[in-house]
Amino acid sequence: MGVVNVTPDSFYEGGRFVEPEKAIEHGLRLLEEGADILDVGGESTRPGAAVVGAAKGKEPAVSAAEELRRVLPVIEGILRAQRDAIISIDTYKAKTAQAAVAAGAENVNDVSGFQWDPQMAEACAELACGVVLMHTRGEPHEWRKLPHLTNVVSTVEHDLLNRVQVALERGVGREHIVLDPGFGFGKSFEDNYPLLAHLDRLHRLGYPLLAGTSRKSFIGRTVGQRSGRDAAAEERLYGSLAAMVISILRGAHIVRVHDVRPAVEAASIADEVLKAVDSG
Repeated sequence: MGVVNVTPDSFYEGGRFVEPEKAIEHGLRLLEEGADILDVGGESTRPGAAVVGAAKGKEPAVSAAEELRRVLPVIEGILRAQRDAIISIDTYKAKTAQAAVAAGAENVNDVSGFQWDPQMAEACAELACGVVLMHTRGEPHEWRKLPHLTNVVSTVEHDLLNRVQVALERGVGREHIVLDPGFGFGKSFEDNYPLLAHLDRLHRLGYPLLAGTSRKSFIGRTVGQRSGRDAAAEERLYGSLAAMVISILRGAHIVRVHDVRPAVEAASIADEVLKAVDSG
């Protein structure tokens, strides 16, 4: 899954693809490099972002109208150029999901796991689209202040099961659900490593797993240790590839990445190792 952020404040792209033409060109390039899915997003949920949803009775930081102004031309442009492209809309808003699917997106990637917009579950059920339910705690502006998790894997497993139950009760088809443990989303730097090491425990929930570790801050903290500072997002490629390979070896079915070509090459090695394991 290649990332196409159409936002002025992305933690990595930083607005490089905020213009539709550039975002379309970027998305098509990622497909050429081997992306199977494009994840198009119009609002940054980076750490510290002021995301306030309808669940709290307030207007979101980025309205659905503004989000759609950003993403719809990109979705439509990519599909005009490559009709068989598979597009996921990265949003927590029901209105955005509905319009994006009408424009041709096949999946909805909700980083809140149906928590930030009370209409999202019913909307996805009606759309009968693919759904990624991510585990998150609180909102981005709260993450640095959240308490350390005693057992992050058990917490994520418990909370994702709750999100699945909500989805099923609201009418989302079981076969449409993918689960994402939410690396970096409401976890401390240290929480991400046991979650990565024991990702395979989430298989018992019975759903495909998506892992998104690409260029996240916990990787910057680790790879920057020798220099005594957190590595900037631009300096996290090799650490990101290592985390991605580990996630595949621990059973991730989909990996969400910014750097598709090197990720495809690294993933091919991980796939061969898994084939060798299966062959005995």
